[in-house]
Amino acid sequence: MSHNYFLLDENSTEFNQVKNLLKHSQPVSITPDAFERIKKCRSFLDEKMNESGSLFYGINTGFGYLQNVQIDKTQLQQLQSNLIQSHACGMGDEVPADIVKLMMAFKIKSLSYGYSGVHTDTVVRLMDMYNNNVLPVVYTQGSLGASGDLAPLSHLSLPLIGLGQVYVDNNKMPAAEALKKYNWQPLQLKSKEGLALINGTQFMTAYGMYNLVQCSRLMNWANIIAAISFDAFECTTEPFHENIHAIRSHKGQVSTAATMRQLLQGSKIAASKKQQVQDPYSFRCIPQVHGASKDSFDYVLSVFIKEINSVTDNPNIFPDDDLIISGGNFHGQPLAITLDFLSVAMAELGSISERRTYQLISGQRRLPAFLVSNPGLNSGLMIPQYTAAGIVSENKQLCTPSSVDTIPSSNNQEDHVSMGANAATKCKRVIDNVEKILAIELLTAVQALEFRKPIQTSPQLEEIVSAFRKQVSFNEADRILHHDMVKAVEFIKDDWQQE
Repeated sequence: MSHNYFLLDENSTEFNQVKNLLKHSQPVSITPDAFERIKKCRSFLDEKMNESGSLFYGINTGFGYLQNVQIDKTQLQQLQSNLIQSHACGMGDEVPADIVKLMMAFKIKSLSYGYSGVHTDTVVRLMDMYNNNVLPVVYTQGSLGASGDLAPLSHLSLPLIGLGQVYVDNNKMPAAEALKKYNWQPLQLKSKEGLALINGTQFMTAYGMYNLVQCSRLMNWANIIAAISFDAFECTTEPFHENIHAIRSHKGQVSTAATMRQLLQGSKIAASKKQQVQDPYSFRCIPQVHGASKDSFDYVLSVFIKEINSVTDNPNIFPDDDLIISGGNFHGQPLAITLDFLSVAMAELGSISERRTYQLISGQRRLPAFLVSNPGLNSGLMIPQYTAAGIVSENKQLCTPSSVDTIPSSNNQEDHVSMGANAATKCKRVIDNVEKILAIELLTAVQALEFRKPIQTSPQLEEIVSAFRKQVSFNEADRILHHDMVKAVEFIKDDWQQE
């Protein structure tokens, strides 16, 4: 086995490993120990089914409200195939490829613990699909985030039995065609396997971990961009003094203040004497606001790391204890609440960013109105702030929590659901919006900083400003700013400053 494989087993998968999976497209594999656990669990289940006349939910019964319907032994394979087909009811946009890959990796990870009753062939096929970049077409709508992410995971599983659609090298095709291309036979799923595949929280966790990776990048950029704005607005550095934060020592606040001091170190603008005693909250309270979002991020991340290192299908099989137990590990409430929390935390980064943009174009502190020569004839950077304000408002609407809603399903058998899938997709929209808001602040801040020349900001920030100027030139007179804004978004998609 190549040492480049990312190993999925009972050892904890951590945040940086998920980042690397996304960034470097590592192949994945389960370990020999995981193979043995999977085989042991499957053997136990087969023995149990042969020797017992007991009913086991979803193994030899119907699903949901149909739990009391016993299924004949001769129909157990058909039951699993029917399950995946009948539950593949997704609608909406297609899930992005990176998130589909995370869904597959996290499903393999969950199955590797050996509590789900699948065959090793099923796990191997998932690995083969992942490693060959054969990605199922999955849809964003359809999961209630409670009885597992049933609809999206059903679409993820359809290609295993030769159904559904996949992307191969970015070409969309029927799964049956892709299987022929790789000389793979459709799997004949045995008892419990379909249920193990579509029960679980892998849609929510994949979205959540993808969101957290993007948040990590954007929180770093938020501090950098805020520091550029800070000098462009000629703010006083007193609010970043470590003594202030030592007496209100929230971890994120202390860390953000230290980051701001480091970013502004060596700045001639920051060191210059200021006329004002205090600055607006959007500058003065950067450590408190950005720091609160960072603390929220850390908490949400801890929940998701716990989740991706868990088993979330139902029922669970414990060979060593001679138990098959039906429970509710598929319920997404821990994820739904924290995804809503993450949306709020990130929306606040966008909200305070837009306020700094507004201050910079307001004609204060010896800056021209809208940061352009001959204002009136030129509107300058007036309207990017409108765009930022509109996006901030959209984020406020998107931050209505999903986790407080529930609609009963399966004839009231599933009478409380988390709506975590909606929280997950909505959270991604918030984060994508924050990226745009920060890009607009960067565009504005770099323009404002030009009016401070020849006095310079810190060497670290000057390097970033110089790199940005290679993509977006100084705005001398009115031009189509949409292009500049798009380039600014592309600039902060790069994480070169974090290497």
